[in-house]
Amino acid sequence: MRILIMGGTRFIGVALTKILVDRGHEVVLFNRGNKPAPVEGITQIHGDRQNTDELKNKLKNEHFDAIFDNNGRELSDTQPLVELFKDKVEHFVYVSSAGVYLKSQQMPHIEGDPVDPQSRHKGKHETESYLKQIGLPWTSVRPVYIYGPGNYNDVEAWFFDRIVRDRPIPIPGDGLAITQLGHIQDLATAMAAILGNDKAKGQIYNISGDRYITLKGLALACTEAAGKSTDEIKLVHFDPKQFDFGKRKAFPLRVQHFFTDIHKAKTELNWQPEFDLVAGLKDSFNKDYLMSGRNNKEIDFSLDNEILKA
Repeated sequence: MRILIMGGTRFIGVALTKILVDRGHEVVLFNRGNKPAPVEGITQIHGDRQNTDELKNKLKNEHFDAIFDNNGRELSDTQPLVELFKDKVEHFVYVSSAGVYLKSQQMPHIEGDPVDPQSRHKGKHETESYLKQIGLPWTSVRPVYIYGPGNYNDVEAWFFDRIVRDRPIPIPGDGLAITQLGHIQDLATAMAAILGNDKAKGQIYNISGDRYITLKGLALACTEAAGKSTDEIKLVHFDPKQFDFGKRKAFPLRVQHFFTDIHKAKTELNWQPEFDLVAGLKDSFNKDYLMSGRNNKEIDFSLDNEILKA
């Protein structure tokens, strides 16, 4: 297939591009050209997707069998792309987020659960609704927390920052809230498995790891992945309600139960996550955290210090 990936040079797009090229597809990237392509020699079309005229002018004469929209956050990001290709593409794959789900007393979240109209990810659900209405062959994936090499969000790195410097790890509450992480390679493999799968058209899939973990357990798993004994690390529990951090984040994850069922993706996409969490965290620690030199960089621990002082 000839495949367009929106973005393609940061996190999801890097892993996905490599898999698709390895499988013999012709991959074209559309991005602003700020970073090099993850695979040498592939075509890049440079432009700003939020400039609708530029997007359409750069892509109007192109033909693609499939499109992966990895970085559309609002409906306004994706709608011009769909308008351009809705009658010309075999499959449109959209990266949404499990963050669209409404907080619930019944877990795990399954596809079809109510969504939160006030979620900061509501633009993604609005985009899913639009794709369903417009009539093109589409599929949406809803990752939970993505981790692994190239992660530009402070998820596992937040823990590594403290572990390698022998600092206490602040944990909100009792640390027993349950969450879920999925390795970037597993997400990209699931996305690639959507291609050519008619059963996937018109469907939404939760994509993540197949095990759940507590917030405290995640701190311990990151410690193990960094090559330290869990006996060496100190966890400091705190009550977030006792602090006024404003918009600053004292912890990188939601302090609530937040995890999904991935049975539908495993069954319909013939897909299985390959990484268990500790192995995946080791992959991230060795191939990204250490290689980037972040272990030697200056990190702002001011919020930690407020918590520890209290």
